[in-house]
Amino acid sequence: MKRFTTLLVFLALLVVLVLPAGAQDQVTIDWFVGLGTGANPEQQEAQLAVVDAFNASQDTITLEIVFVENSEAVQTLATLIATGQSPDIIGPVGFAGTNAFQDNLLDIQPFVDETGYDLSQFPEAAVDFQRTDQGLLGLPLANFPAFLYYRPGLFDEAGLEYPPAAYGEPYILDGEELEWNVDTMSEIAKYLTVDANGFDASEDEFDSENVIQWGYINQWSDPMRQHGTMFGAGSMYETLDDGTYKAVMPESWHTAFDWEYNAVWNEHFVPNFAQVNSDILASDNAFASGNVAMAQSHLWYTCCVEDDEWDAAALPSYEGVVTARLHADTFRILTTSDNQAEAFEVLTYLVGPVSLDLLTVYGGMPAVPEDQPAYFAVLDEKFPQGVNWDVARDGLSYPDIPSHEEWLPNNNVANDRLNNFWNLLYTTPDLDVDAEIEALLADLDVIYNTESE
Repeated sequence: MKRFTTLLVFLALLVVLVLPAGAQDQVTIDWFVGLGTGANPEQQEAQLAVVDAFNASQDTITLEIVFVENSEAVQTLATLIATGQSPDIIGPVGFAGTNAFQDNLLDIQPFVDETGYDLSQFPEAAVDFQRTDQGLLGLPLANFPAFLYYRPGLFDEAGLEYPPAAYGEPYILDGEELEWNVDTMSEIAKYLTVDANGFDASEDEFDSENVIQWGYINQWSDPMRQHGTMFGAGSMYETLDDGTYKAVMPESWHTAFDWEYNAVWNEHFVPNFAQVNSDILASDNAFASGNVAMAQSHLWYTCCVEDDEWDAAALPSYEGVVTARLHADTFRILTTSDNQAEAFEVLTYLVGPVSLDLLTVYGGMPAVPEDQPAYFAVLDEKFPQGVNWDVARDGLSYPDIPSHEEWLPNNNVANDRLNNFWNLLYTTPDLDVDAEIEALLADLDVIYNTESE
């Protein structure tokens, strides 16, 4: 027995001696995928290849990846953190997907400064979008700016000029140059809203009970705060000196919700929820139905409009300011990581040399401008009509900061209350919107200062 034990010790020493010195000291970095996209079976092969490529490229870090279904990812990650088994890197994911872990997100600015990492390769606004009060929480990767989808054929039928192809251009109505703002868009949206008898919403004969075509929709705009962003960026809470929270609403958002309610119930150029969910609007895919002339949505909506009878245009301004709300997926490092410097090295690899490999399966416009032509070339194959992708690229210069996805105190309950307000706007005629806003803010004051379960 003694001779056998001596042999095991000898073999163990031999293994240590023959391993390269770097391999003996390798740090393992765990990459958790599932809070956003990335965990689907058809996406995994490309990410596993990235892991293999990274591990083959150096001998100091071993990168390991774990995939978790999106529906289980939040609870799984929370359990791993609570039990001391936290991964180092999470993503790809946007702000909404990490709000449950706000206190666990690492400010990577010190590592940027220490390593001299070049942030200038990205548009400045894309970097700033990743900054919060906690610091720089990620590096730009996959961006989905909002822009205006529109149907040229419906504009042709109405005898209207198309929306501006670039930010800063005017709109031409009856030969007159008008600022392309919310008021101008609202006016032409009424001309593009038509009833079964062919009358538009600007005419006295218009029958609002028999609309067959609408001028505008905010396509798939959950969470509710997206509805305020066309009128500017904003936040819905303040932190008071005593550490409690106060519910607030930017004045421009108050205006936005009044405008939207009026557009649905009084001017009728935006469909209500019953209309949105009807067959005429493709049961909740309204713009894709062909019966909506303009829709604000993100670049990711190209997933779900299959025809080639549309183009892209600039969003309107409000009080001279353009806001093209942004969804942006990236990777984040957790404060619970024991190897933050090595995790930052992996992070820069994922958003750098292999970013296009990952974006092939994630989707999303590359943050690095030089990488964008290849991305849009793929979209051009799907949409051969020749879409004006420049407005998507340019939209990255007008992000909503703070983001409409920013964390709220007691986040899940607060968002449920916001969505309840949004539902009221779209389902309830003769609503006192100002009173409902007051009630919303009062409820949020309580929700913000109630400990989440």
